[in-house]
Amino acid sequence: MLVCDYIVEQIDGDYAHLKRVDQPEEELKVVARALLPAEIYEGCELHYELMQYSMK
Repeated sequence: MLVCDYIVEQIDGDYAHLKRVDQPEEELKVVARALLPAEIYEGCELHYELMQYSMK
């Protein structure tokens, strides 16, 4: 089970580009905003666990 934290690097329309905190050298992950909390903003931190994203 994957448990990790992300930083929202960029919001691009209906998608957000996320950078993994513990592996910053990896490619950005593109996630549909519909799967993320509505209140996200560029630079905020998200926690991912049990296939859900939540604000930190």
